[in-house]
Formats: sequence, structure tokens, C-alpha cells
Amino acid sequence: MAGGANARTGRMGGRSLRPWCRAGPAAALALALTALLSLAGCADFIVGAATTTGLAIAEERTVGNAFKDLSIQTELNHLFFQDDLDLYNDVSISVMEGRVLLKGSVPTHEDRIRAGWVARQATRAEEVINELQVTGEGGILDYAEDRWISLKLRGRLLLDLDILSVNYDIETVNGTVYLLGIAQDEDELEQVKEHARSVGGVEHVVSHVIMKDDPRRPPPTDARSRSPLPPDAR
Repeated sequence: MAGGANARTGRMGGRSLRPWCRAGPAAALALALTALLSLAGCADFIVGAATTTGLAIAEERTVGNAFKDLSIQTELNHLFFQDDLDLYNDVSISVMEGRVLLKGSVPTHEDRIRAGWVARQATRAEEVINELQVTGEGGILDYAEDRWISLKLRGRLLLDLDILSVNYDIETVNGTVYLLGIAQDEDELEQVKEHARSVGGVEHVVSHVIMKDDPRRPPPTDARSRSPLPPDAR
């Protein structure tokens, strides 16, 4: 790519660089525990993640479903990379029990439509939620501020013992906080939203969180009988 990097936007040559890492500490630890449990054959266990107090909290996804989400994420990254490198750079992807959430900002409505089409090509995706913003230019307009908002919100959720924060995926795009995940009940979700609205710089909160007893949730997937990679990657 040509051109120098813009310190405010994090873009190179007019398009965005793909943000380097969006997973918080809890998500990273959960992924590590997922790998250990699957190797031990504990596919029916619920994944745990440590809080800042050192206590364990339960993730609603089973190990098998977490690996299924990882396989969908891997396939989506491959699809976007093969289809359009600019879209690959501009689009952020979250997956929770087969539900795919597209976030970020793209230059045109055509880019937004195409990104949705590409995402729907994933063989195991159950639903595609397109929250891409059309800004007239690619990339997150103020990535540093958005990242700081997400970090502050994750910290508040971790410290709130009434919230199982490991069940939430959080990302901020241009001041809009996007939530994907599984809530214990409506009260917990409302508490998460209140925390989000209380963070300085947040303009909107968009929730795609479902309840843990939602009938749309998939049955547990046994990690021992499923490969974590998409069929075409084996």
C-alpha cells in the first residue's frame, strides 16, 4: 500500500489498516481455556474466564459452539481477503453462536451491500447482521478514541459482579457502541447498556444481544466431533 499512515484514523494510503486486536483479556483467556478443555476431551464443559478479582465466571457458549464460531470467523476472514482487500481492511467481524455482526465504516452503500453478500457465503453462519456505517471514506474515523471507549466499557463490566462480562463482545465505531452476546436476563442487559451510555464519547448504543433462554440459540456442539476449521481449509 502506498502513502503514510494517518495518526488519527490509522489509515494508510486512504484506506484503513485492519485493527490489530479487538479481543479483551477475558476473551483471550477464554480462548486459551477452550483449547485446553478440548484437548482434555471436556467438550460439554462451559468455558470459564477469570475476572479481575480472580474468580471464575461461566461463558454461556459451550466449547463446541465456541470452536464453531472460530471456524466461521476463519472462513469469513478468508472470504473477505479473497474478495476485496479494501473491504477486508475496513470490516470488523464478530461471531457469537453462528450470528455474524459486521462493523466498521465503508466509503459507499455498494461496499456495505457487497460486504453483507460476502459474509452470507460463510457455510456455517446462521445470521448476518450488517451494521456497517457508510461514511464516504473507509476506516474508523477516530480509532484511538473508539478503542479507549471500548476498553473503559470492558473495565466497567468486569468490575460489575452482577454482569457476566465474558458473554459480551464489545466494539465502538465512530462513537457507536455495538454489543453482541448472551445476557442472563433483561435486567443484566439493561445494566450493560447503562454502563455503555455512561462512558464519555458514546453517542449511540446498538444491541444485538439475546437472552440465554432464547429459542434461536443453537444446541450444544460437541467439540470432539467437529473440526475448528471450515471444510475447505482442511
